Amino acid sequence: MAKAMELVFAPLGGVGEIGMNLALYGLGSGGGGDWLCVDMGVAFADAELPGIDLIMPDIRFLEEERKNLAGIVLTHGHEDHVGALFDLWPRLKVPVYATPFTAALIESKRMGELGAPQIPIKIVPSGGRVQIGPFDVEFLPVAHSIPESHALAIRTPLGLVVHTGDWKLDPTPVLGAITDEKKFRALGEEGVRAVICDSTNAVREGQSPSESEVAKSLTEIVREAKGRVALTTFASNVARLRSAALAAAACGRQVVVVGRAMERIVNVAREMRLLDGVPPFRSADAYQSFPRDQVVVLLTGSQGEPRAALARIAADDHPEIVLDRGDTLIFSSRTIPGNEKAVNRIINAMIDQGIHVLTDRDRLVHVSGHPRRGELARMYEWLKPQVVVPVHGEALHLSENAALARSLGIGEVVICGNGDVLRLVPGPAEVIDEIPSGRLYRDGNLIVEEAASTVPERKRLGFAGIVSVALALGSRGELEGDPLIALSGLPEAAAAGRSMQQLVLDAVHDGLKSLPKARRRDPDAVTQAVERSVRGSVNAVWGKKPRCHVLVLQV
Repeated sequence: MAKAMELVFAPLGGVGEIGMNLALYGLGSGGGGDWLCVDMGVAFADAELPGIDLIMPDIRFLEEERKNLAGIVLTHGHEDHVGALFDLWPRLKVPVYATPFTAALIESKRMGELGAPQIPIKIVPSGGRVQIGPFDVEFLPVAHSIPESHALAIRTPLGLVVHTGDWKLDPTPVLGAITDEKKFRALGEEGVRAVICDSTNAVREGQSPSESEVAKSLTEIVREAKGRVALTTFASNVARLRSAALAAAACGRQVVVVGRAMERIVNVAREMRLLDGVPPFRSADAYQSFPRDQVVVLLTGSQGEPRAALARIAADDHPEIVLDRGDTLIFSSRTIPGNEKAVNRIINAMIDQGIHVLTDRDRLVHVSGHPRRGELARMYEWLKPQVVVPVHGEALHLSENAALARSLGIGEVVICGNGDVLRLVPGPAEVIDEIPSGRLYRDGNLIVEEAASTVPERKRLGFAGIVSVALALGSRGELEGDPLIALSGLPEAAAAGRSMQQLVLDAVHDGLKSLPKARRRDPDAVTQAVERSVRGSVNAVWGKKPRCHVLVLQV
């Protein structure tokens, strides 16, 4: 007897964490069928992953199912939804679907990255509808902090699923579409089996203020400012850039744009006519030509990124931009969890220099692009789903979203994790299987697997350093000349002022002496004996065991 058709949801990233969004929808029976991929994002590494630039979902499963993968749909252009595309798409080479602004952002980014693949993106108009294999996908415009954000209405022979993507309710956005109540109510009347829903702000009550209120507040702040005004925000927040520029114009100030990411976004936004009515921006080399009270500078670096413009200005290391005592710096952004130390370091440095720093704790200079509890409740009321699956958030966010949905009388609420296969239809929604999942790391120009020794080795090196020993042995195992020793990351002196270099040299000789002469002709035995002696001797005086690499040359 043939197994019944099933519609499943299987996240590979973005559940139980912020960022790295990648969701799969599967339609088939007996373990086979078709897959649709929604988004392919990154998360940003922190100090826990030394040397790692980006974190991406492990797509082993998709590579195995490549022939059954109908396509990749991008909800919007934020890096946590599209940032892994250049690295992972070449492994799949399936059609990619995006709206015009998102596609333009990807192309602009490609032109600035050496070796980035040219991805043939199928353009879908905002609000458009496209058939991708057995999946009928409608792009539903929603308010968010980047133009052309979309929820997806995914229609299948087994039912309708709404994948919300990132969204909020904003009746008066500065730029772009509202989250249209009529369209979502119509879906509710059509019959929604499940909502896969953004949980980022599920811990916050009420509804977020409107972007237009931020625009008014920025105008007031710029008008009050006596010196220069610097504003840092996410480069992709075109509405915020527009608001800041119009505030500057209203107060008779010129706008200078600083930072490659922001320059790239501005160029795309101009091409897409999203900055119509905004006076032309000036480049960084014009900054010093304006009086202090006639300039607003827009900066990258709102998350404390060490190489961004703001961090360089805070360190007095930017070749063109300076801020002086009495100037104003506006953080028009929310600090992503994990970036607090880096951001606070910049804030403290600026305050020490006499800069007036404003954050969302002081004035209305930022609103989130994600729904609070009041907005979630309204969406659930409009859609009337049978099933709610919280995604896009850490455990607390998922739990709060789930509790809210249950309190509203939604019958089936399921929390799942990356790698879980959640059956949506037929029968009750429940986790029925697991697929391979995990993380990949972007390490410079290379992609390394989470299970590789790269990161653990770096952590050990960062904790206790490394000792390198090179020695030459004659045919009878006798030492030919003095060993060469290099220390990295170790204290220069041991106890009682004895040099660590001499301590290690003595340990090398002790290690050799510990071996019978016959075994000194065995390079492996010599290596092990020297490593053991060096690590033990250093540990005895320092309390830490360094990594030890021994090179034995037989002459």
